[in-house]
Amino acid sequence: VQGQNDWGVTYTSTHICAIKGSTVDINCTYRYPSRINNVDTAFDDTFWFTKGSNNEPVDLRTDSDYADRVQYHCDKNDCTLTIRDLRERDSAEYKFMFITNQPGGKYTASPGTTLTVTEPNLQVQVFRSTVHQYHTWAELKCHSSCRLPDRSSFIWYKNGQKIQDKTSSTYEGDFTPANSYSCALKGFEHHPAPSVCVRDQSCNRVIYTDRSICAFRGSSVDISCTYTVYYGDFTSFWFSPDSSHRWQNHSQPEDLSKDSQYTGRVQVLKTERGRSTLRISDLRESDSAQYHFTFKTYLFEWGSSLPGTTLTVTALQVQVITITVHQSHMEAELKCLSSCSPAGRISYVWFKNGQKMMKEDTSLYSGQFNPGDNISCALKGHEDYRSPSVYAPKLPSVSVSPSAEIVEGSSVTLTCSSDANPAAKYTWYKKNVNPDLQPLSKEPQLVFSSIQSSDSGEYYCTAENQLGKRTSEYIFIDVKYAPKLPSVSVSPSAEIVEGSSVTLTCSSDANPAANYTWYKENEDSPKASGQIFTITDFRPEHSGNYSCEAQNRRGRHNSTLHLMVVTGTGKSIAAGVTTAVLLLMIILSVFLWVRKKRASNQLSEAEERPDDRERTQPEQDNLHYASVQFSNNQADPLYSNIRSDQLHRHMEEQEVTEYAAVNFNRAATAPRTRGRETGEDPAALYSTVNKML
Repeated sequence: VQGQNDWGVTYTSTHICAIKGSTVDINCTYRYPSRINNVDTAFDDTFWFTKGSNNEPVDLRTDSDYADRVQYHCDKNDCTLTIRDLRERDSAEYKFMFITNQPGGKYTASPGTTLTVTEPNLQVQVFRSTVHQYHTWAELKCHSSCRLPDRSSFIWYKNGQKIQDKTSSTYEGDFTPANSYSCALKGFEHHPAPSVCVRDQSCNRVIYTDRSICAFRGSSVDISCTYTVYYGDFTSFWFSPDSSHRWQNHSQPEDLSKDSQYTGRVQVLKTERGRSTLRISDLRESDSAQYHFTFKTYLFEWGSSLPGTTLTVTALQVQVITITVHQSHMEAELKCLSSCSPAGRISYVWFKNGQKMMKEDTSLYSGQFNPGDNISCALKGHEDYRSPSVYAPKLPSVSVSPSAEIVEGSSVTLTCSSDANPAAKYTWYKKNVNPDLQPLSKEPQLVFSSIQSSDSGEYYCTAENQLGKRTSEYIFIDVKYAPKLPSVSVSPSAEIVEGSSVTLTCSSDANPAANYTWYKENEDSPKASGQIFTITDFRPEHSGNYSCEAQNRRGRHNSTLHLMVVTGTGKSIAAGVTTAVLLLMIILSVFLWVRKKRASNQLSEAEERPDDRERTQPEQDNLHYASVQFSNNQADPLYSNIRSDQLHRHMEEQEVTEYAAVNFNRAATAPRTRGRETGEDPAALYSTVNKML
């Protein structure tokens, strides 16, 4: 670890080996000049890194690969990096950098600390053995070339069977020549140490060539082991503990070649003594499991609790690396990969729209990608087992639940779905709303927990992945609701004059559209139906409260309006004027006629009795009475849109007024009599005014 001019970083270790899943500390010390050119040195930042971006180191605390797994413990000139939950991809060279306020005040040192993250790689070591005639006393130790986590717990096996209550890293006791022993780190049971003999190498034991194997779907795999039988004849077979639910006795392993799931797909090859190979062809993802070898003698059976070989069958996947959009097309960079990496060199085959692409044989593809294209990959020689194709989203489909009538206040869910690979991301919008605003939802479902009438409208969704974007057709949401409070109006809006025409109008927001019915207070029968109610000849008896009821199949609502006529105007004035004129004309006619008659009588008497001194009062017998009769000649008011609907109110009282019917009778000549007579004088007029209320 180097430095110059009092600048330097010293790493405590240059190489560290750690177990996958454990925690590791990587430490360093650093130095720097305390003062340069009369300027005290101060720190701006300190951090650890493994890689850079644009030639600048990337702080591990900001690296997504290490999210929430790293921590720094720095004090004075010492700094420790702690990484938890180690993964195999954490294997790398780690370096420390500090940044000061001095010009060019960045400093790091190479090489850093190389970290190797691995499986336990355990070994059973034999210490302090004492050999006796029939047994050996010894101390066994479970050892790892990598540093094991503190307070680790262990598992011990004898002849493939777990030994209970043995959890320390050492095991002491008397051991016979026929038995073998193995150990494993608790939590890493699938990676035990190979079984060992305490005395010579002829003990019963099974050693697997590989503890884990990765293979592609559709390919074939060989799982091998070596074994030693201490004495006697034996039988052997392969089995999978994961298939124990199909065994007749769940605690008694059964030969894999007799399992119906593997019929015609397994072979057991015995190419040499003490070696067995299980070959499985036409691999399926359901074949991912553990596979064990066992053998039996007359007095011995190899145990089944010691882990065997773990097989992982993986399918190929196409991963989108980058997409470059041009004016007329897109350029795509794709990679053919799997969840694990099979051993050996692998050749790939690429397919575009179902056609084999001859020039591509690596795991990477780079080329033009058009809307509607689909691309897949396969292993060379296993072209029938292609990966799922990648393609842009198809036209999204939208659905609504419930599919029945949507009622205000109910819960409604809109669902958007599209066939796409990689899976599409969905966004919901409402028509005529600016799509640049916040979308309604960024989930496949748009949920209205209590839908309102204002939510009615057309909705659409988009489906988008790295390869393209599609927009669905519109779906119309029609929210049904009961009528809102009706709005009522009257025309004309000024004072209502008797005899005029009055129009009442009712309107209400409702879905479906409302039906309207008009009622008058205290009347049972409806006055009219429809939004508009017209009274063509308004009279005082029409005054009162009118209510409008709006109704649909979701409910009903009503509003009331008060109407009152302004009296003494309109027809009443006209009738009064006409009556007055007629009365004046009649009185004037009677007056003139009486005057003329009186003058004639005086002249006649003077001629007949000129000497008569008797003076009498003016004769009242010559008075004539005008007969004036008022009767009701008005027609009943006319109502528009009258229909019988339902009993509602009843009018208790109705006024009837009779006006201005005049009869005028006169006789040409008739003798005057002063006494009472039973017959009517044909020249007499009687004035009668009738008003019936």
